[in-house]
Amino acid sequence: MCLTEFVLFSFHSLSSPHACNPLTARIQQDLKQPPTIVKQSVKDYIVDPRDNIIIECEAKGNPVPMFWWRRNGKYFNAEKDPRVSMRKRSGTLEISFKSGGKPEEYEGEYQCFASNDLGTAVSNKILLRVSKSPLWPKEVLEPVVVSEGSPLILPCNPPPGLPPPNTFWMNSAMMPITQDSRVSMGLNGDLYFSNVLAKDASTDYSCNARFLFTHTIQQKNPFSLKVMTTRKIPENAPSFLSPSGLHSSKMVLRGEDLLLECIAAGVPTPNVKWFKNGGDLPERKVKFENYNKTLRIVSVSEEDLGDYVCMASNKIGSIRHSISVQVKAAPYWLNKPTNLVLAPGENGQLVCLASGNPKPSIEWLVNGEPMESSLPNPSRDVVGDAIIFRSVQISTSAVYQCNASNEHGYLLANAFVNILDMAPRLLGPKNQLIKVIENHQAFLDCPFFGSPYPDVRWFKNGHGIVLDGVKYRLHNNGTLEIKRARPEDQGTYTFVASNILGKAEDQVRLEVKEPTRIVRIPEHLSANRGSLARFDCRIKHDHTLPITVSWFKDDKPLSFGWMSKYKKDEDSMSIHNIHSDDEGTYTCTVTTELDQDSASARLTVLEDDSLSPSKPSAFADRPDPPEDLELSDLSARSVRLTWVPGNENNSPVTQFLVQYEENRWRPGEWQNLSSYAGDQNSVILQLSHFVNYQFRVIAINSVGQSRPSLPSTRYQTSGAPPDVAPSGLKGWGTRKTNMEITWQPLLDTQRNGPELRYVVSWRRKDHEEEWNNVTTTSTKHVVRDTETYVPYKIKIQAVNDFGQGPESNIVIGHSGEDKPSAAPADLRVSKIDSTKVNVHWVPVDPRNIHGEFKEYRLYYWREASLLKGLRVTKEKKTKGFYSDVSQSTGILTDLIPFSKYSMYMVVANSKFEGPHSKIVEFETKEGVPGAPKFFKIVQRNTDTIHLEWDKPLEPNGIVIGYTLKYNTVNGTQVGSQQVQSFFPNETEYTIRLPDRFTRYKFYLSARTQVGSGEVYAEESPHFANEAPHVKIWNLTVDANSDYANVSWKHNFPVDSSEFVLEFTLDSNGPMKSVLFKHQPPIKLAGLTAGAKYRLRVYSHEQPSITSEYVTFETSGAYSKDQVDIATQGWFIGLMCAIALLVLILLIVCFIKRSRGGKYPVREKKDLPLDPVDQKDQDGSFDYHSDEDNKPLQGSQTSLDGNVKESDDSLVDYGEGGDGQFNEDGSFIGQYTVKKDKEETEGNESSEATSPVNAIYSLA
Repeated sequence: MCLTEFVLFSFHSLSSPHACNPLTARIQQDLKQPPTIVKQSVKDYIVDPRDNIIIECEAKGNPVPMFWWRRNGKYFNAEKDPRVSMRKRSGTLEISFKSGGKPEEYEGEYQCFASNDLGTAVSNKILLRVSKSPLWPKEVLEPVVVSEGSPLILPCNPPPGLPPPNTFWMNSAMMPITQDSRVSMGLNGDLYFSNVLAKDASTDYSCNARFLFTHTIQQKNPFSLKVMTTRKIPENAPSFLSPSGLHSSKMVLRGEDLLLECIAAGVPTPNVKWFKNGGDLPERKVKFENYNKTLRIVSVSEEDLGDYVCMASNKIGSIRHSISVQVKAAPYWLNKPTNLVLAPGENGQLVCLASGNPKPSIEWLVNGEPMESSLPNPSRDVVGDAIIFRSVQISTSAVYQCNASNEHGYLLANAFVNILDMAPRLLGPKNQLIKVIENHQAFLDCPFFGSPYPDVRWFKNGHGIVLDGVKYRLHNNGTLEIKRARPEDQGTYTFVASNILGKAEDQVRLEVKEPTRIVRIPEHLSANRGSLARFDCRIKHDHTLPITVSWFKDDKPLSFGWMSKYKKDEDSMSIHNIHSDDEGTYTCTVTTELDQDSASARLTVLEDDSLSPSKPSAFADRPDPPEDLELSDLSARSVRLTWVPGNENNSPVTQFLVQYEENRWRPGEWQNLSSYAGDQNSVILQLSHFVNYQFRVIAINSVGQSRPSLPSTRYQTSGAPPDVAPSGLKGWGTRKTNMEITWQPLLDTQRNGPELRYVVSWRRKDHEEEWNNVTTTSTKHVVRDTETYVPYKIKIQAVNDFGQGPESNIVIGHSGEDKPSAAPADLRVSKIDSTKVNVHWVPVDPRNIHGEFKEYRLYYWREASLLKGLRVTKEKKTKGFYSDVSQSTGILTDLIPFSKYSMYMVVANSKFEGPHSKIVEFETKEGVPGAPKFFKIVQRNTDTIHLEWDKPLEPNGIVIGYTLKYNTVNGTQVGSQQVQSFFPNETEYTIRLPDRFTRYKFYLSARTQVGSGEVYAEESPHFANEAPHVKIWNLTVDANSDYANVSWKHNFPVDSSEFVLEFTLDSNGPMKSVLFKHQPPIKLAGLTAGAKYRLRVYSHEQPSITSEYVTFETSGAYSKDQVDIATQGWFIGLMCAIALLVLILLIVCFIKRSRGGKYPVREKKDLPLDPVDQKDQDGSFDYHSDEDNKPLQGSQTSLDGNVKESDDSLVDYGEGGDGQFNEDGSFIGQYTVKKDKEETEGNESSEATSPVNAIYSLA
């Protein structure tokens, strides 16, 4: 808990950047804090009877609060009830029913109290109730008999549950009763028929109640409806089924949703519309539901009160019902009381302001008890809705409760008054060092606490700082802000906080650092492939700040290592042997702890001459600039420019670019004039009037551009009138009473003289009046006080001091448009289809368009699906009919079948829409359904296939069933098709397979009365998934330098199986595959030495059956760059030492032999060498001795000539023949030397040990 939580509501608080630190925790140990409720259960608490009951109450404070409860206004002793326990250091109650008891026994009103030495905080009153889902009362329902065309109400009357259940109507097949504008469920759960039709006759209209807490659904006994038919249903005017009469009233609480309902009877079925007397319905808050029979206004406020009218109408007549809506309000906060921290002798106040309807009463409590029954406190007075504190004392800390209540509810707020007396204390670390970049803001923080609030002062080098607001600013939390740090601001700053109880001070060291900058940025490069590219990045920074220099290519970091092609030094980065992949943008970024800077340049890789003859050679370079520019053949609008080409530098010049600069309109800016072939050096330049030119030439070859030549002498052409008229002339209105004329200005080279201006002329198109004109230097002129949308003739002419230029062509402009004043009339529809409808209207008089006709714009939206319960998005769409203003019909397409739509039409000009027509509703016909929501094939075993699906997301009508077509599939051969039909409530099917290898292709579609819809196709799983016992495993690879031996195990038929070996370089190289018809192991050749590969094996016939991937690495080939170990000094020395040791041992053996000792080698001298005694591949010999009867490796021939299995085998060291090896060939078995063997084996003679064995023992 941060210290700021203690002082959050007073001037002592710290700024938000300061987080808690260890010093804060130490101060908290000294601070006392009254309790504060931080977590509690909701006021109306309904619990599930199947669960344990948990009533939450958590509080904080110092000392830690003690908790106790009241139940129904009386003290509740939780310790005496064995079922009730209270969590440690918490007030939360847990009521367990493992040992018996009923949750209903604990219903009631609970209130939690949290107390410590400074006061008591109180929770809300928590009304605990147990959820109930009572059974439907048993009743015998007589059949309902009604005449066709009569209205009907089937009552639901669900059992009262807690909370109340949701109701819905279904038939015995558990399918929802179809609802529409004629048949629908009311807010009370009853099913209303505006008029009964013969098709409504049924024996299973059942009302269902869903209880949310227990997740149960209870069903009422079904109604049986019998309809007496007539030849002709009599038509009649509407009458209301709900509500009754002509007037009713409704009360709703502020913030809740207002639901108003009007359900009408009549033939034909009436339409319902809603109005509000004296105003409009709130568009953003209103929703029409239940086929316009229900009006919902979300989050009601006081402005929503008034009289709402619903009108039901059909072609026979109409009827209205008025509902008077009153908006009341439970109490809500205007000013909620907040915690108050004061020092002794200070003043303060707690304010409690709440509103509601009716106006709530305010009651103050202290420590959970009424103010009147508390001890008198002379330092506090209750004044209206506030408590005033004057000259408070330490002993008057307490927790105050404000209770605002009216007949609709209550609010309860706790706010403590904590009296603290403390000298200033510093919360942050001592002697901070703050670093800042020059010319940046600096914030010197010194978090503190004290009560009374301390005075704060800052000093620099012993001198007080003048807080003038220009350079320095002192924040409320004591932080000193230096708005722009300069080097002279560096130094030691002292912070002093003082009050009447003492003072505290600290020092802050400020260091101002130079900014980090890249002073030589990398430049764009074009370099030949295979060459070296180098980017500069020279950095200037503060040398006391460590820097990090990073390079990026196309925003991805580059790595630098001894194997990398990228090399960097202090001021640059180089790329060796560049290729096309190296082309891109390179960025140098330098970062310090305080700032960073970056710069980028692009590398372009050019092909070398060996690959492209048209490209320059490896020694080519940009050409030298042209020289000796000369002007001749001077005339009014042209001049000849001649130059001497520079050196081509091994790449022919392909083009010369001539540029010019003029010093009148855009001085100092060089602009392209024209370009010429590389074999020209003298050209005629076409010029403009009244321009003071100078020229330069750039040579271009395949490497790039030369530096520009030195400029020529200046040449000024003579002046003349403009020879072109301004382009882009047009006129249109920005308002309905003006016309804005605009045009494109002449280019600088088209001015032809000084003082360029424009003469704009206009007049009414339909009046042969004099031209109006104005002269301006702007590019716009506004004609004011025009009539609405009047055509004008417009022309323009450019003029300078040398005369007038040509006039432009006359264009037609218009003054501004206004909103159309009429709407299309008699909007109606015909030829209604499932996805389209013909729309008809009476066109608008062109005089009422008040602008240029653009289109008849139809707004339409999908109100609802005619399928009950299918939610739709009421997205408003538009359709434009824009042939001409006299158009009176069109076709609206792309509609969704079996839906209710609304639409209206406006006429639009180029700027405005007119008023909209009446809203017309229509219903699209039933169509074919969309595809099922999902279609899954579940392979439950090898004998059956189980199919599952769900109804379409867009049924587009009433789904009457599903059609499943399927046939067997064997490669490209397709068997005969079989068809199955299903009822709409069937969504699964199981097929028995003739054998486990049979595969099927399935085609599923839903059906309405119109036909079958979109097909969802699936294919049954492959044999690989049907026969999981067929597999490939234990893939092993024995790699060499350029080949690998690959082996695996499988349980496919040996004589008819083919396998594919697929491998690739582990560095995302191309994938390669090899087909093998013989059994493993196989040899995989053509590999790269020293490369890392990924490999797998799969069945050629069944590719989905595959092994796991194996990664292996080939051994490296011998390289001349590798060091020959035979030439190393340490190796030569080691071999000499071994040779010397062998020589000494041979001498010792010779001496022993000469003295008559036995030496087993003599006994074998006539025996031939064993095969294992032959020379190994590495050139060494394998010596054997039988003296100690303990062979060293392989097997040996004993003295009696028998071949003896070596005892020194891997069997003695672990798991024998089953030893495992890593991918690199290293043995990973565990060696377990047998101690008994060592004890029983040894030298069979007491004679000297064999020198050969001695060598091995030494090794």
